[in-house]
Amino acid sequence: MDNQTYMMPLIGDKAPSFEAETTQGKIRFPEDFKGQWVILFSHPSDFTPICTSEFVMFGAMQAEFEALNCRLVGLSVGTNASHIAWLRSIHERIEFKGHKRVELNFPLVADMSMEVARKYGMIQTGVSTTAAVRAVFFIDPMATIRAVIYYPMQLGRNFDELKRVLVGLQTIDKYHVALPADWRPGDDIIVPAPTTYDGTDKSAEGMKCYDWYFCTKPLAMDKADKADKEKSKAYEKA
Repeated sequence: MDNQTYMMPLIGDKAPSFEAETTQGKIRFPEDFKGQWVILFSHPSDFTPICTSEFVMFGAMQAEFEALNCRLVGLSVGTNASHIAWLRSIHERIEFKGHKRVELNFPLVADMSMEVARKYGMIQTGVSTTAAVRAVFFIDPMATIRAVIYYPMQLGRNFDELKRVLVGLQTIDKYHVALPADWRPGDDIIVPAPTTYDGTDKSAEGMKCYDWYFCTKPLAMDKADKADKEKSKAYEKA
C-alpha cells in the first residue's frame, strides 16, 4: 500500500495524473479526457444506501453532463468486481426519485491501493483511514482544477448544484464574467468592483447599482451562439 504523503490539490492546480483500472477499462487521467471538462468524484463504499442514491442520479444525469462537454469519472477504495456487481444491482433493482433501470456507463476507478484517493485528498483520516469521503473535483479542458466540493459520508450530494457549478464555470470562461450567489442561466451577472456608476446612466446595458461596489447587469446574450441558448433552455427544463 502506498504510504506516500501528498499535498491536497487546490483550485488552480493541475489535476494529478494517474493510471487505473475502471469498470470501463484502463484509463490515463487526465490525458484520456483532453479537451473535455471532467467531474471526478469519490464515494465511500459500494452497496451502501447514500452512495446508491447518488449513483442513480449520476447515471440519470450523465447525458446532461455530456451535452455540456463534461465526462464523469467515479472512484472508491474497492475492487473492479465489486464495482461491476454493484452497478449491475443498481440498474436491475434500484428506483430513486422516479429513476429506474439507470445505465451507468462512466468509468468507476478501482482504487484498492488508495493511491489516487490520497493524491486527491479523498482519504481524510479524521473520518476514515480506509474509505474516501464524498469529494467532487471540477477539472477544465486544460486539466486545471477549477472547483472542489467535499461532503461528509452521511450527506448525499446536491446534483442541481453540481450542474450549476459546471454551467457557471463554463459561462465565466466564455464571457469573462463573475457570477453572484445563486446564479442560474439567464440571471444578471456581477459588474467588477470598484465602479463609479451611480445608477443614472440609463444606457449602461441594463446595469443596476445598489452602491459603488455592487452592480449587476444582464449577460449580453446577443453574443451567445445558438448552442449556448439551447444550453440555457436545457438547464431550465432539467
